[in-house]
Amino acid sequence: MAGIVSASKQGKRVVVIGGGVAGSLAAKLLQLDADVTLIDPKEYFEITWASLRSMVEPSFAERTVINHQNYLKNGSVVTSPAINITESDVMTKDGDVIGYDYLVIATGHNDLLPKTRQEKLSQYQAEYEKIISSQSVLIIGGGPSGVELAAEIAVDFPEKKVTLVHKGPRLLEFVGEKAADKAFDWLESKKVEVILNQSVDLSSASDGNKTYKTSGGETIHADCHFLCVGKPLASRWLSGTVLRDSLDGKGRVMVDEHLRVKDRKNVFAIGDITNIPEMKQGYIAESHANVAVKNIKVMMSGGKKKKLSTYKPGPEIAIVSLGRKDSVAQFPFVTVVGCLPGLIKSKDLFVGKTRKARGLSPKLV
Repeated sequence: MAGIVSASKQGKRVVVIGGGVAGSLAAKLLQLDADVTLIDPKEYFEITWASLRSMVEPSFAERTVINHQNYLKNGSVVTSPAINITESDVMTKDGDVIGYDYLVIATGHNDLLPKTRQEKLSQYQAEYEKIISSQSVLIIGGGPSGVELAAEIAVDFPEKKVTLVHKGPRLLEFVGEKAADKAFDWLESKKVEVILNQSVDLSSASDGNKTYKTSGGETIHADCHFLCVGKPLASRWLSGTVLRDSLDGKGRVMVDEHLRVKDRKNVFAIGDITNIPEMKQGYIAESHANVAVKNIKVMMSGGKKKKLSTYKPGPEIAIVSLGRKDSVAQFPFVTVVGCLPGLIKSKDLFVGKTRKARGLSPKLV
């Protein structure tokens, strides 16, 4: 039987590099039509935008950290970082050489993550205990992660003193000023102290004295700190591969309207790593995955070029959750804060929907 299966999937070997939001969905959607291999340094996919909730409620992570094997029953998973790409193969750090007919690059941002699901769950437990045992918490970075973490702590532990320091002139620089101001006011209303235009010298704090110095000369007392700053794109390794000429000056992979890598017929790039001028967000990475998958299916079936789907950036929506009930939402023509956008995201953080898209039960069975 195996011989028949592999013959039917000849010319249909798809390798997906990166098991984040975009890569996990692409692999899942292709597994019945192709011979799929997912290459990822870790054994699991994580619903990243829910990670801040898991820091104040570790059991939440049981639903948001998902072993690749759970949704990729008909594909194979190689747990090792990819280190090279040739015209026909992908090499991993552990010495695997995996041939491809189609390649999907979805490596997103560089993040040092534990290899196993259990280690990741334990990490949330440790972070939760760190918050619980502290009277005061310093958060460094006022992008979506810093703002959401500050909000989660302020809502669940109102007795704790939370200070957020951000080097920019306003919070949430990826959205409009209105949304940023609304988030700022909401945090202040919850007694979070927000300090803008300053950075924190982490070397100034020794574990014993719990005192942090800012670039503006201020002193902050905090029992613990969390660093919530942006991560670099995970694309530098591509400059040593056959795709070295596909990177732009900022290290992003240049793609055409079908999400194929510049000058390549059978190589796609999806998610945060692409040079598409749009917000880098989970729901956008998922729509990239859907377009790339459609196009790979058309190409595998021998379809002519005219049938390929085109990716068009849509109207941008950004939702930053503020604790369990509120959030600030920016839609194309209006920005709102409070409970209405909160219902859209804050209660479940789209976790049920994201699990369902990967063929899993929205709740844990």
